[in-house]
Amino acid sequence: MTWDTIVVGAGIGGLVTATQLAAKGATVLVLEQYLIPGGSGGTFERPGYRFDVGASMIFGFGCQGTTNLLTRALAAVDMQLPTIPDPVQIHYHLPDGLNLKVHRQYEDFLQELIAQFPHEAKGIRQFYDACWRVFNCLNVMDLLSLEEPRYLARVFLQHPLACFGLLRYLPRNVGEIARRYIRDRRLLRFIDMECFCWSTVLAERTPMINAGMVFSDRHYGGVRYPQGGVGQIAQKLVEGLTHVGSSIRYKAKVRQILLEQGRAIGVQLTTGEKLYADRIVSNATRWDTFGKLLPDQTLPRSEVRWQQNYQQSPSFLSLHLGVNATVLPTTTECHHILLEDWQSMEQEQGTIFVSIPTLLDPTLAPPGKHIIHTFTPSWMSAWQGLSPTAYRAKKQRDADRLIQRLERLFPGLSAQITLQEVGTPRTHRRFLGRINGTYGPIPQRRLRGLLKMPFNRTSIKHLYCVGDSTFPGQGLNAVAFSGFACAHRIAADLRL
Repeated sequence: MTWDTIVVGAGIGGLVTATQLAAKGATVLVLEQYLIPGGSGGTFERPGYRFDVGASMIFGFGCQGTTNLLTRALAAVDMQLPTIPDPVQIHYHLPDGLNLKVHRQYEDFLQELIAQFPHEAKGIRQFYDACWRVFNCLNVMDLLSLEEPRYLARVFLQHPLACFGLLRYLPRNVGEIARRYIRDRRLLRFIDMECFCWSTVLAERTPMINAGMVFSDRHYGGVRYPQGGVGQIAQKLVEGLTHVGSSIRYKAKVRQILLEQGRAIGVQLTTGEKLYADRIVSNATRWDTFGKLLPDQTLPRSEVRWQQNYQQSPSFLSLHLGVNATVLPTTTECHHILLEDWQSMEQEQGTIFVSIPTLLDPTLAPPGKHIIHTFTPSWMSAWQGLSPTAYRAKKQRDADRLIQRLERLFPGLSAQITLQEVGTPRTHRRFLGRINGTYGPIPQRRLRGLLKMPFNRTSIKHLYCVGDSTFPGQGLNAVAFSGFACAHRIAADLRL
């Protein structure tokens, strides 16, 4: 059988591409190397516990506008997913006693931030209002493929002012805009952290378009946790995919993408089986796509340029804990960022991210227990060349140090742990199939916003990329955007 499209990888970007195409009548086959879908947006279980593989802070589940991409992706295949609103996006615990919460209510957040920096009240409002201007431009238009001329013409005719507004900010980074309104160095460091906690780079290298989405949608659609865990997003997309007549295969690892006369025509699995389609979509990173799935091909010039502009972000050291519920203070929020020294923000295991999803969905853990998922940036280089004994010892040593730092937030934590799982960059590389376990691409240097980020089509005919290696970058809602765009471009090419 020849499919209309084969999608390599069942991450959120790949699944949104697949479901959007299937909803338009295409025959789609998704190939996933692991046992379950979702990738870093997946779930794993231990007796009594259901853990999120990656972050639990989810955008895109709003009920209005056009930026609620996860809601829209599910609806396209007649699926819904109950969600639980989080009243606070993040509770920051930062150097110099900077302790504040990003409330769902925009004005509450501004008042708390202004209380810390009263001399910057005007600049704070001006900066975050600029983010709202970006978001409001995005939130009036369907977010589809910027490679499709008819779509661009239609959007420009329908929303000319919004288009001009986006063009103004497309080449801008957050740091440039923040310095336009703000002078206090400590406040600028806070804005660095506001960017770093989702982009893994500082404000100088974070595109303003992405920041406009994140900094505004947390107050518009809000942070909403999927009931049953983040992995339910992928499970529901798969259910919808099969509901509309397409398919997914698990334990189906792709060895290579097959080419004929420079055109992608199919894939070969590690079993030797060959599968064919009119269009091939890779949900792998661009490094994996062009370095592993196309092993005999000279790296296209466009990819050489991309690798000159972008590098691999760090992976993470992840700690999934089951704890006695009594260890959490009664006022504990779901999401936290902990940093003791500004100079350590970007360093190996410097910034700590904490999610406690059981505060929103208690069904994820046994009665009287909570989940604490904490993770911190870590590079593969710190974990290579170790013997099995040295590797296990480093895992335990680094986990113990992480728990010791968490005692600042949760006194007595180490004595209240009932279950502990440690993941390293090597773990993420193995189970997620991502080179060096990377979180995604980050700019090598300060670029002009998103102007250098590639779209979905590649230099190889009939081969597309989707996910965080394509416009607009990292994050579940961002890769959903990429999936919408990729499916739209392919549908136009297939004349669906």
